[in-house]
Amino acid sequence: MSNLVPFGSMLSTLNRWPSIWDDEDFQLLSSSQNNLDVYETKNEVVVKASVAGVNEDDIDVTFERGVLWIQGKSEQEKKDEEKYYSKSSWSYSYKVAVPGLIDHSKEPELTVKNGVLKIVFAKSEASKPKKLSIKKK
Repeated sequence: MSNLVPFGSMLSTLNRWPSIWDDEDFQLLSSSQNNLDVYETKNEVVVKASVAGVNEDDIDVTFERGVLWIQGKSEQEKKDEEKYYSKSSWSYSYKVAVPGLIDHSKEPELTVKNGVLKIVFAKSEASKPKKLSIKKK
């Protein structure tokens, strides 16, 4: 009898496994998460996001409490009254925590080039590396 495993503990183990049908997991399978790059330089934090096929006016960027949220939507409609009607739309959303201490007194620089949105945040002086010297006796 001591070799039996309680059924409840098996269920709790199975419940820890992600389901492929959960929305977040399914989104990870259906869309590449490599469409977002975040990196730091000595003076900046840079975020690059793929926004191919979307007008700049249809991109919404919000930065609050260290979290950057990029949302976009695009719709296309093609019509030939005698032959066909086609309408397609898609949307995307990126949400990422921005690392480092950002200088909030400076506005981030946003540019779009070749379908890539680039956001550059200036780092605060407190987050920049400081050279330390050894005191000689």
